Amino acid sequence: MPKKIDWMYDRKACTTCKKARGYLETASCPVGEWVDATKVKYGPERALELLESVDRMIAIRGKKVVAFDLKKDRPDEATLTSHLIGPTGNLRAPTARIGKTLVVGFNEEAYGELLG
Repeated sequence: MPKKIDWMYDRKACTTCKKARGYLETASCPVGEWVDATKVKYGPERALELLESVDRMIAIRGKKVVAFDLKKDRPDEATLTSHLIGPTGNLRAPTARIGKTLVVGFNEEAYGELLG
């Protein structure tokens, strides 16, 4: 049985967000809670708070995928922030929490592995 996205932060006009939404639609993957990034801002401090409820973070930029094990080898806040925060100074969109994993950005292969 496929997993679900517990929490999704995205912007309607964002190209990458549109790709993520299209993937979720095609995969018939339910989303528990949607947060509109144009209305709700997550600055660095609030973005780091999202990591308190997860064991792993996967940061995706283009084809580059970086995984962090936050329980065994947690990087410093500057490293985490550099992967969480975009050029606007807020949390990058799309960002999704899937179980105990926070995924920042979108990559079809990474989503496929996490969602089954």
